[in-house]
Amino acid sequence: MEKFKTIVAKSEQELSEMEAQLRKEALNLRFQQASGALKNTARRRQVRREIAKIKTAVAQKKATK
Repeated sequence: MEKFKTIVAKSEQELSEMEAQLRKEALNLRFQQASGALKNTARRRQVRREIAKIKTAVAQKKATK
């Protein structure tokens, strides 16, 4: 998991790419859990929190413009 400071330092383009990648991972994890193949169930929570951090950083950047 990345620290919030490092996430805020990235550009909006990088943040949107990270969010897209994490959303794909979240989808794959959801399918793995449904099929019973998911070994690390905590990863779903980590991915959700990373997405939330990214969304918060983007909202802060837009609010300061």
